[in-house]
Amino acid sequence: MVLSEMNKEQLEAFKAEAQKEYDGYKALGLSLNMARGKPGHEQLELTAPMLDCLKAADFDDIDDNYFNYGLLSGIPEAKALFAPMLGVKPENVIVFGNSSLKIMYDNVSRCYNYGVGGGEKPWKDQGKIKWLCPVPGYDRHFAITEQFGFEMITVPTDENGPDMDVVEKLVAEDPSIKGIWCVPMYANPTGITYSDEVVKRMANLSPAASDFRIFWDNAYCIHHLSDTPDKLLNLYDEAAKNGKEDMVFMFASTSKVTFPGSGVAIMAASERNLKAHLDVMTIYTIGYDKLNMLRHVKFFDGKFENVVEHMKKHAAVLAPRFDAVIKTLDAEVAPLGIGSYNKPNGGYFVSFDALPGCAKRIVSLCKEAGVTMTGAGATYPYGKDPEDKNIRIAPTFPSVEELSKAMEIFACAVKLASAEKLLAE
Repeated sequence: MVLSEMNKEQLEAFKAEAQKEYDGYKALGLSLNMARGKPGHEQLELTAPMLDCLKAADFDDIDDNYFNYGLLSGIPEAKALFAPMLGVKPENVIVFGNSSLKIMYDNVSRCYNYGVGGGEKPWKDQGKIKWLCPVPGYDRHFAITEQFGFEMITVPTDENGPDMDVVEKLVAEDPSIKGIWCVPMYANPTGITYSDEVVKRMANLSPAASDFRIFWDNAYCIHHLSDTPDKLLNLYDEAAKNGKEDMVFMFASTSKVTFPGSGVAIMAASERNLKAHLDVMTIYTIGYDKLNMLRHVKFFDGKFENVVEHMKKHAAVLAPRFDAVIKTLDAEVAPLGIGSYNKPNGGYFVSFDALPGCAKRIVSLCKEAGVTMTGAGATYPYGKDPEDKNIRIAPTFPSVEELSKAMEIFACAVKLASAEKLLAE
């Protein structure tokens, strides 16, 4: 029976039963963590042989430049290997260290302090500046623009991506808007992939600010969970058709492909944008870890198709975890009408919408019972979900057994918080 259709007596009985179940879970003294989308041990094992790809015996066969200063934009083999991740040419790529988040931060910092390149004033010298944030979205994106003092403007999303009527109107009318965050494929946390129409409209924006930039964080572009993956139109190609490729920065990494702490990250952009970035980058580094780039090249034999095959092994590890999440929600939450959620075809998260006003209570109940979740509100700028309803579920790190138990507790917390909410009303 749908919870909202119960009378007071039925709700009180339901709440008492949920409370009894919850108290039983608390008594177990569990400690389970679903706070962040970290690869689990089984995934890390898939890449263990990469540690043996370079040995001292290989020294004489490796170009001295790979041990030394230079090659600021990365080794050519790594550019060729990873350019297909973003659907661009190797000459449009810079290869960095392990963190694409750092590249995004550095890009915002560069534009803030020095301008985008080409004569525009630094963002810091333009008065009040703003940034568009599709929601629910990625908390670490929002933390970057918050730190630089941008006013963050939320943009609603649906199953196709950001509301482009809103985006087009805002950027066309307001020159203080300098950028937009996008996770276009298997988005964090909603799991949706932008439709062709959304990508085409994004690529043809006519912003009032000549220094407006799209930060296209394609973090999950090869993280499929099925044999029928989503398809994403290529933003860079679409922008180039309109003569607007300078508007685009694209990012990806191997953080969830090889080793999160020892992967490589890439940025793809136009020739003008790459030059502007390298001009600043040459001041603060003599280059990133070229031996690690080479290690990746050797592990995948320099072929992107081997990366794709490797990701099928990841999918085999992750699919049962996502199935465990959906199975519990389908059985315990959906029939009661107390939450909605996505069933992603890839990526790292399940986005759950509770009854309005319940998210913080659910996360708190989970924590008290030994299950750590991403903080309620994290998927909105400033950590403030106006309806207090969205929760990001990260299924990747626990074992399937741990995850199944954690989801039992999560479902119980949803029931208890929902009953409390409805009784209070």
